[in-house]
Amino acid sequence: MLAAGVCLLCSLEVARAGAQVRVTTYHNDNSRTGQNLAESILNPSNVNRRNFGKLFAQNLDGYAYAQPLYLPNVSISGRGTHNVVFVATEHDSVYAFDADSNSGSNAIPLWKVSFINPSAGITTISSNDATCYDIVPEIGITGTPVIDPSSGTLYVVAKTKENGSFVQRLHALNVSSGKEKFGGPVVIQASVPGTGLGGNGTSIPFQPLIANQRPGLLLQDGVVYIGWAGHCDGGPAHGWLMAYSASTLQQKAVFNSTPNGIRGGFWAAGAAPAADSLGNIFMATGNGDFDEVSDFGDSMLKLSSSLQREDYFTPFNQGALNVNDVDLGSGGILLLPDQQGAHSHLLVQAAKEGKIYLVDRDHMGGFNFNGDTQIVQEIPYAVGGMWSMPAYWVGNQTLYFLGSNDVLRAFALNNGLLSTTPVALGNTEFFFPGATPSISANGTAHGIIWVLQNDQFAISGRGILRAYDATNLVELYNSDQNGRRDIPGPAVKFTVPTVANGKVYVGTENSLSVYGLH
Repeated sequence: MLAAGVCLLCSLEVARAGAQVRVTTYHNDNSRTGQNLAESILNPSNVNRRNFGKLFAQNLDGYAYAQPLYLPNVSISGRGTHNVVFVATEHDSVYAFDADSNSGSNAIPLWKVSFINPSAGITTISSNDATCYDIVPEIGITGTPVIDPSSGTLYVVAKTKENGSFVQRLHALNVSSGKEKFGGPVVIQASVPGTGLGGNGTSIPFQPLIANQRPGLLLQDGVVYIGWAGHCDGGPAHGWLMAYSASTLQQKAVFNSTPNGIRGGFWAAGAAPAADSLGNIFMATGNGDFDEVSDFGDSMLKLSSSLQREDYFTPFNQGALNVNDVDLGSGGILLLPDQQGAHSHLLVQAAKEGKIYLVDRDHMGGFNFNGDTQIVQEIPYAVGGMWSMPAYWVGNQTLYFLGSNDVLRAFALNNGLLSTTPVALGNTEFFFPGATPSISANGTAHGIIWVLQNDQFAISGRGILRAYDATNLVELYNSDQNGRRDIPGPAVKFTVPTVANGKVYVGTENSLSVYGLH
């Protein structure tokens, strides 16, 4: 079997042959590495304040928590062929914009769909409805959609209030027109056996008001996977994962992380479930009950494609993590390429505690009350608390973390182990919530780390786009260097930039900003 790193380079050649890259899912791929290895335009020599900056912006009708997605050469109904960037908002809208220009006919969206109809009593959900102000001022589309390029379909979950009732639906949209496909949308409903909070003593129902569809969606082998946590830590919330056929929108499987308890949500600061080539799905839960049998709060879970639990790892101090609101699942899981040595299949995660966990995906280790000696590696106090996830560049076999109240940190991967101290550090401190890095590179060369500094989100302060040389974390560019010209707009927490074909796409409270070479 080819090593994953070699496969990544094979994929790079395919992308080069097709001339343009696609970004169709959260953090670029189902391993959630965050790397685009087919960027031949942007490099450390031209990303600077003289040559690089904001090119244009498009107005949005709500906050863009979801990562922008990108498809080249899309035939748009009545509008010709375009490179397209897709953006979803909390106002329950999905936009398709020309990715390269806002001039002429491209000043308006190529298409836009809205899932609300106020005149008929169909609106977004207010933060007051949810009795939670983590997402403000309204809740509509939060999780990053996913695109199937082969069928030309964008999958997205929208949350609405309809004449006093609350509904969540899975939509399948034609990327050329925004029209519904496969008989959609479908109302999301589920129930599992259990005695946990919020049920009737024998079963637990999915509650669309309480359930927060925060993680990005996963598309794997013709199935769309969707995750939920709760809004804040109130109410009888649980962690839910559901599977739907990508071609029929029929529900195929349901998993609840705490059917006999409470919480254990899948939220991961917006990170999507990770999946390997065998169809195994990996996701970590937040605070919640844990009993080693049915309830798995603060745990990393390995699930089959049919959402059967196959394996898990739970830190020895799960009880303390739960009581003190130090979620394990506050960030996403990243699957590393195949490694040499005894542990060829590894995953990495860091959470609110600032500890890095390196876990064997084939033997995750379960729970050990006496310590986490059953996993491959654990590095305490390695990074600031993580409300984000790392990125990995195959070019130098390095992981990049940016925790809360911390600087960007690089850890080298060597023979299946991480350096216990950083091999490079950035020079700018990011306050809460830190950031999730993205990477652009031309294969194993010209690596750039891209991050959004969103620590002014609570006061609608400006976001800052920053770019670092991936080899040494020297800053190449930031959007404050050219005064007001390059400011992307008001910051939104947990957002991730998208880099594709010489441009960088940044979602904000009210706009999509597009950066590139001048």
